[in-house]
Amino acid sequence: MTSSTRELRYALAPERMPPIAEDKMTAAQKEAVAAVMSGPRKHMGGPFSALLRSPELMNRLQKVGEYLRFVCPLEKRLGEFAAIIAARHWSQQFEWWAHYRQAVEAGLKRDIADAIGEGRRPTGMAEDEEVVYDFLTEALQTHGASDVTYARTVAQFGEQGVIDLLAVAGYYGTLALVMNVARTSVPEGPALPLAPLPLRAQPL
Repeated sequence: MTSSTRELRYALAPERMPPIAEDKMTAAQKEAVAAVMSGPRKHMGGPFSALLRSPELMNRLQKVGEYLRFVCPLEKRLGEFAAIIAARHWSQQFEWWAHYRQAVEAGLKRDIADAIGEGRRPTGMAEDEEVVYDFLTEALQTHGASDVTYARTVAQFGEQGVIDLLAVAGYYGTLALVMNVARTSVPEGPALPLAPLPLRAQPL
């Protein structure tokens, strides 16, 4: 089965883990929903519909996401850039739909985001964007980082920045796997906002 066929079937198939009606929730699930709703997100949806099947995990994981999105000292433009790099790596449609827009709104050039979606190295990146791109694509492809890449990333962002960037990629990788298996749908617009890559170009 080609990548395009897999993604088309994903788009057309029903969600495996749709939202749970409130009257069907356990007490633990209701508490987990309340924790999300009382935080900075103020809404459920996306990965949380599936994650609610394991409410304690959702509670702990959403706190990681809360740190990365609302507390982490990385500039939002770079955090969202890291998020769409992860979304492209995992071909995750909901993540791409959500974070492409947020990346552009945070100041990432649209043609840079489009290049990521097309599976190619963007041109015209700022120096800090180049460091993020090189570091995360190398880490995702090789499951590590060379001394040169690591040293350049530490020089740009410090050791905390290295860890935070890896956490962004890891967090959105976890959510991507959950949503790919759960077939989480995109709430508006095209069913496949992220175009399939040619098989030879995968992974990013």
